[in-house]
Amino acid sequence: MNSLDKFDCAILAALQMDGTLSIAALSERIGLSSTPCWKRVKRLEEDGYIERRVAIVNRQRVGLPVTVFVSVRTGQHDEKWLASFAAAVMALSEVQEFHRMSGDVDYLLKVVTTDIGGYDAFYKKLIKSTKLSGVSSAFSMEQIKCTTALPLELIARGLPA
Repeated sequence: MNSLDKFDCAILAALQMDGTLSIAALSERIGLSSTPCWKRVKRLEEDGYIERRVAIVNRQRVGLPVTVFVSVRTGQHDEKWLASFAAAVMALSEVQEFHRMSGDVDYLLKVVTTDIGGYDAFYKKLIKSTKLSGVSSAFSMEQIKCTTALPLELIARGLPA
């Protein structure tokens, strides 16, 4: 499954909370000296455990307070259609997440935008992009929890140090 140990999980957990930690601060936090800590971070990056480091921008402060969950249904399920639809959705900057689903909904999009008018403009671009059977939108009234941190404690149990 993976080749992580408890130190690797501790590094990943700390960097999920603050990707700007220096190697010195990170090594102090997890209880390793700087050189082994640095080597582990480099290995975690090279092995793809750390994909990238980003800044999380406050949506309200920049004028993108509206979150919409968009359910998409289609009658087409072939690879060519999916490739075309995926390319169209990937080009829409409002889409933060794009999932292929099981059940009654074929695809689920998480969209951020300025307001109802911004969503309407997005909706028009989406339905113009390809043939869809149905589009349903649910507006988030309140964000109660939002995190990018994975629950690493679930895999850290029982790992060697």
